[in-house]
Amino acid sequence: MLREGDVCQHNSFVVHGCFRMYKTDENGKDHNLQFATENWWILDMDSFYSQQPSVLNIEALEESTVYQIKRENQIKLYTSYPRFNRIFRVLSENALIASQRRVLQNLGSSTEERYLDFIERYPLLFGRISNLHVASYLGITPEFLSVVRKRLASNKG
Repeated sequence: MLREGDVCQHNSFVVHGCFRMYKTDENGKDHNLQFATENWWILDMDSFYSQQPSVLNIEALEESTVYQIKRENQIKLYTSYPRFNRIFRVLSENALIASQRRVLQNLGSSTEERYLDFIERYPLLFGRISNLHVASYLGITPEFLSVVRKRLASNKG
């Protein structure tokens, strides 16, 4: 849906499917920033509003259907129908809050706590995304994710 270096032209609403937004570092390693499933929006907000090339990628992880709105049409909605301005503002505020929570959690939580929070916040993602993508989102290796999962499973028993 979006490749690094391209300008993000659309705000996309996921009707069906699953997407990931990620950054590829200079070593070719992907770092997942966000997932989006049904009834979620996904875009590179910086590129969309600044009309500058994106440093991010967005790809479908399964067969998907999306509705997209171009930046200029979204702005027209804001001015023609103020209610849309409020709706998109609330969506943006919620995205900012989620981003701040994630940064704070990465600064002060153990890997186990981050994993448990991920499971609690995004239960619909399990079975739809690979452990590789979960590990990337948590900032750990897939091998360490296996260790964390085994440790948590043994603590339950």
